[in-house]
Amino acid sequence: MSADSTNSDVSITVYRLEACPFCERVIRLLEELELSYHSRFVEPMHSDRDVVKRISGKRTVPALVDTNTGVVMSESGNIVTYLEQTYGSDSTTSMEKPVEGV
Repeated sequence: MSADSTNSDVSITVYRLEACPFCERVIRLLEELELSYHSRFVEPMHSDRDVVKRISGKRTVPALVDTNTGVVMSESGNIVTYLEQTYGSDSTTSMEKPVEGV
């Protein structure tokens, strides 16, 4: 899967800069996990990243919004850990968890 700007069912949005190694780390993992995502490129000037500040409280990228789980976060290391724990092969998302008592 890959970046998708037209599918409204995509729950993950990544705010990023072109050629940012921290952003690319997150994008690589999203693609390894075969997750669809919206990719939003932001202003290169740190002080101009108002959209990122509004969603995450910081002006740093990458920033991730996952509407499936309600998570908003920044810092590539935190995002990678979150994605691995939430969508990795050893995880089950809330939508995949078995219903007990059935």
